Amino acid sequence: MADLHIEEFYRDAAIGLAQLYSAFPRPVNLFIEDIAGPDQPDEFGLHSKRHMACFGALLWLADEGLLRYVDTIRQDALDQAVLTRTAFIRLSTPASPALAAEAGVPAPDSALPVSVQQDRCTYIHLIREALRSGHSERISRVVQAAFFSDTRQH
Repeated sequence: MADLHIEEFYRDAAIGLAQLYSAFPRPVNLFIEDIAGPDQPDEFGLHSKRHMACFGALLWLADEGLLRYVDTIRQDALDQAVLTRTAFIRLSTPASPALAAEAGVPAPDSALPVSVQQDRCTYIHLIREALRSGHSERISRVVQAAFFSDTRQH
C-alpha cells in the first residue's frame, strides 16, 4: 500500500484532469475545494495540509506540462486552467485491454456502436470509472499508466 499522501495525489490528479477534460478546450477555474473537499482555514487564515497538498499537486501537474493556467486565485483555485495538448492526447488515447481489466472496467460490449466502444477504451474513461469506484489502488494504477509509465508497456 502506498503512502496516504501519494494515494491522495493520484486522486487529486485524476479529478483535476477529468474536470479539465470535461471542459476542454474551454479554460475553467479549477477550485481546490471541488477536488479535495471543503476546507476550514485556521485562525491565521492558513489552509489545511490536505488542501495545500491538492493545490501543490495541481501546480506540479502544470510544472510537468499536463495543464496550463493563467494565475492562481490565492491558494483556492487555478484561474483559467486548461489541459495541454500532451494531456488531452494522452487522455483520449485507448488504453490496453489488460489495463482496463486490471482497473475493473469490463470490455466494451460488441453490440455497442464502434464510437462508444472506442470511447470506453480511453484513459479518460478508465480514470472516470476508477474515480466512480472510489478504490484508491485502481485510481493510482490508472493515473500511473496514463501519465507516469513507459507508454510502450500499455
